[in-house]
Amino acid sequence: MGTSLTPEFWERFVALLVPAMGLTCVLAAAFDSLAVRLLRRRAPEAPPQAPQRLARKDHRHRTSVHC
Repeated sequence: MGTSLTPEFWERFVALLVPAMGLTCVLAAAFDSLAVRLLRRRAPEAPPQAPQRLARKDHRHRTSVHC
C-alpha cells in the first residue's frame, strides 16, 4: 500500500521538528551548566602551591665534572 508524503505532512513535520530541536538544545545547555555547578561545589578550590623541591642532604654521591 503506497502512500505519498503530502506537503501538509512536511509542514507539520517541520512545525514539530524545529521546536523539538530548540527544546533539546535548551535542555542540554541547562543540564550542562547544572553539572558544572555541581562539580565546582564538590571540589573545593585549593590554593595553588609551588612544586616542592626535594631537599638533598648529602651531595657526596655526585661525581665531579671536569672540562
